[in-house]
Amino acid sequence: MAVTPNLIKCRSCKSDFEPVYRNGIILSRLCLSCLLRKAKDKVRKDKAKERGGIKEKLKTHSQWLNDLQKVFNRYIRLRDKGKPCISCGCSLIGKYDAGHYFSVGAYPNIRFDEDNVHGQCVACNQHRHGNTTEYSLSLPMRIGIDRYEKLLQIRNEPLKLSIEEIKEKIKYYKLKIKEYGNNSLKL
Repeated sequence: MAVTPNLIKCRSCKSDFEPVYRNGIILSRLCLSCLLRKAKDKVRKDKAKERGGIKEKLKTHSQWLNDLQKVFNRYIRLRDKGKPCISCGCSLIGKYDAGHYFSVGAYPNIRFDEDNVHGQCVACNQHRHGNTTEYSLSLPMRIGIDRYEKLLQIRNEPLKLSIEEIKEKIKYYKLKIKEYGNNSLKL
């Protein structure tokens, strides 16, 4: 009389298969096709991770600045959430921008200065080109006269960030974003 092997169900695809035993212990609860798929997925993930590392090494200075700009703008939006638009005073609900008082093109040295960037409604920032007249009236009231005068003084000072400094700023603002996220959960 032939002994039929005890079949078990695969945890992944639920098909029946003959398990492999060693010293009375089942080596895997997955069938061979699921094990192969799992191994291929791991290889694919490792290659993607390696490619990501290569991509990061090949980034240009301007690409790093763009990454920092995205993180910085996200921080500004979180910081100014619930405050009125710096220009027109409407409430910032839904989508709103991180509007620069001194433009990035004309004053790239203060593009990441927190006193130069505030929450601004899309209408003021994009359609009214920053609504700078109203912005200039509201800014000293929001940040104070001393900080406003300091901003006016440093706007022409040169600033050249190295890639390492940019990476540090990205880490810094990601940490601040995380803090804001944790604080909003407590409210």
